[in-house]
Amino acid sequence: MAASSSTARRETSRTRTLVWLAPTVVVVLAVIVLAARWLRSTSGVQDFIATYPGSSTLPAWAPVGFPLWVALLHALNALFMLLIVRSGWQLRSKGRPAAFWKRNNTGLLRTPGQPMRISLTLWWHLTLDALWVGCGVLFLILLFSTGQWVRIVPVHWDVVPNALSATLQYVSLQWPTEDGWTNFNALQLLTYFVTVFVAGPLALLSGLRLSPGLARWWRPLDRRFTLSAARVLHVSVMVYFVVFTIVHVTLVLATGALRNLNHMYGLRDDGTWIGFSVFAASVVLMAALWVLVRPALLRPVASLTGSVSR
Repeated sequence: MAASSSTARRETSRTRTLVWLAPTVVVVLAVIVLAARWLRSTSGVQDFIATYPGSSTLPAWAPVGFPLWVALLHALNALFMLLIVRSGWQLRSKGRPAAFWKRNNTGLLRTPGQPMRISLTLWWHLTLDALWVGCGVLFLILLFSTGQWVRIVPVHWDVVPNALSATLQYVSLQWPTEDGWTNFNALQLLTYFVTVFVAGPLALLSGLRLSPGLARWWRPLDRRFTLSAARVLHVSVMVYFVVFTIVHVTLVLATGALRNLNHMYGLRDDGTWIGFSVFAASVVLMAALWVLVRPALLRPVASLTGSVSR
């Protein structure tokens, strides 16, 4: 009875917190928008936006549009990230794993003594990580070999004031004039740069530190890069990717959905429904995989690389 009463009190406390949190967030956001609109009404800020409209100029040789490989890797990255976040969150649950996977004790990652035994969920998480890293490496190779890098790597210092200008325009709900087919605005450019060249490597580094098969490789750094620090970093990067995805998709849909979706999913710069159709099909596929990926489906796949037991 005491435990039940304690649980009920915690649930009541959480409900009260949520009841107060929602309107508080709305009020704070409204104040921020009103403050941004007031700033935009001042002559100094108006002059600043006129000087820095939000986009940094690209070199004349910068590519226009998106090649097929960008669209394919973008879709694969979205799928892998969705499943990685899902499997990573499942790893934080306290329940007993539905099954365990054990590999042969051979190769670079072999461990002394008994072969490594991990949960099926962790095996799936690590498998997705490997696929995601492979997708990222291929993306970087093609990015720098085709000149597409110039669209997400700053090449002028004016990207900083232009990013500030774009931020103010977004926050005031008066979107900056942009054409993602030819040039991202400065805030997009910096955000994509951080996502690809900072958040991605940090996710890989912290994930390698937490990998059970690589524990012995990290022993010289145990005091400087502890498991707890790696875990905090790994979860923080996950939160960043989730927030980035929510904001990214929201702005794509709010700033000209058909044209924006055509850029990445239709490889064209118009307002037809082709890109939206491909995007909708990809969402259906991701939703289906979210539902279908269960231990019953993972067991036969995992057994191809090791032995699976309950």
